[in-house]
Amino acid sequence: MSTRGKIVDVLGIGFGPANIALAIALEELAPGMSVQFLEKRLGPLWQPNMLLPGSDIQNHPLRDLVTPRNPRSRYSFTNFLFEQDRLYEHLNLPLHHPLRAEYAQYVSWAANFFEDIVAYGCEAASVEAVNPSNGEGAHYKVCCVDGGVFLARSLVLAPGRTPHIPAPFAGIKDRRVRHLNDYLPALAEAVADTDGRCRIAVIGGSQSAVEILLHASDQTGVREVVGFTRNFGYRQKDTSPFSDEVYFPSFVDTFHNASAEHKARLRQELVHTNYSSADIDVLNQLYVRKYEQMLQGESRLQLRTSEDMVGCIPTPNGVQIKSRQYLQGSIHSQSFDLVILATGFLDLGTGDRQEPFPSLLAPIARENEIDTLTIARDYRVDLLNGLPTYLNGLCESSHGMGDAGSFSLLALRSQSIVESLTSNLEARVQRHA
Repeated sequence: MSTRGKIVDVLGIGFGPANIALAIALEELAPGMSVQFLEKRLGPLWQPNMLLPGSDIQNHPLRDLVTPRNPRSRYSFTNFLFEQDRLYEHLNLPLHHPLRAEYAQYVSWAANFFEDIVAYGCEAASVEAVNPSNGEGAHYKVCCVDGGVFLARSLVLAPGRTPHIPAPFAGIKDRRVRHLNDYLPALAEAVADTDGRCRIAVIGGSQSAVEILLHASDQTGVREVVGFTRNFGYRQKDTSPFSDEVYFPSFVDTFHNASAEHKARLRQELVHTNYSSADIDVLNQLYVRKYEQMLQGESRLQLRTSEDMVGCIPTPNGVQIKSRQYLQGSIHSQSFDLVILATGFLDLGTGDRQEPFPSLLAPIARENEIDTLTIARDYRVDLLNGLPTYLNGLCESSHGMGDAGSFSLLALRSQSIVESLTSNLEARVQRHA
């Protein structure tokens, strides 16, 4: 069902897990609303370039797109398994968390129920507020790269977070330097370009960094893999059940109501529940692989710890990386055919590793001299003319770790947004009646 040319109630930008959960909530809680979603990918794909063999989602499967809000929903992960006729096989798996490949299938399965209201291959390029004089009321106009134009009374942005590119790599336009979002195609390209003698650097100490080190060091077309982390060693995630209460809805209330000082303290204390750390299973695999290599007198996999990145210089023969071992003060220089930045993503804010606005909203914010966004508990931001605008999955700085890319609070966050949308759109109708 095309909605181009007419004003819809809700326009969602991005159709990854956050806005898929929103689509489900809109269908179940506000079926009368007209809805359209835009997605720059050509189909319903979730993390296609990081679907590594054996990798899991590090998330309880019942914290899916809908179950915490509506356990009876047809869109649950449990029902997906039932409809795929593999519920018992899944229950019999000797795994703590579901495989990432299977959860990707679940996400695509859920998304396919809404294909009639999703414009795939449509990347939003600009957003502007329209104040017509013909009585239609103020609304948003969103223009896409392909020339498509969509009009809406409200926006819900879920475009994903901006990759964090450390200073030594910022501004480098070289296909041999890639963010982890591009890992699998970048690896295939680098192996082909080097006739199967690829040298790879992996920057960072995250779960993804460790998974990439394990995967790359097991590929036949790779001759050398070097991991760089500024930590003393690869750190285990804080998986204490007490710490994991950051993924409770009650913690969202606590964090949102906290002062800026207390927010900073909580984030510093809880950072290793999600960042610069990895689960013990992959850490154990990495340590054993390094030990086995030592037994065999090989050096294919190398780990350089306590290393700060200080430079990156692309050359015809490779990308030269310079790092400083801060304990010894020595400078290390080495060339690679592929550099993967497993360095995370930016959050909203004005501090380190933050950006003040999502890129689509930046022009509107600057034109109206808005320096920072104030994000309400219901994920709404006020920009122009009271037009309802929501950020779905971009609010870690205001709402805590549950907005850090985890599935844990997707369902309940969608409920908050839908309830707020319903209230705001009804109020606008009454004002113009």
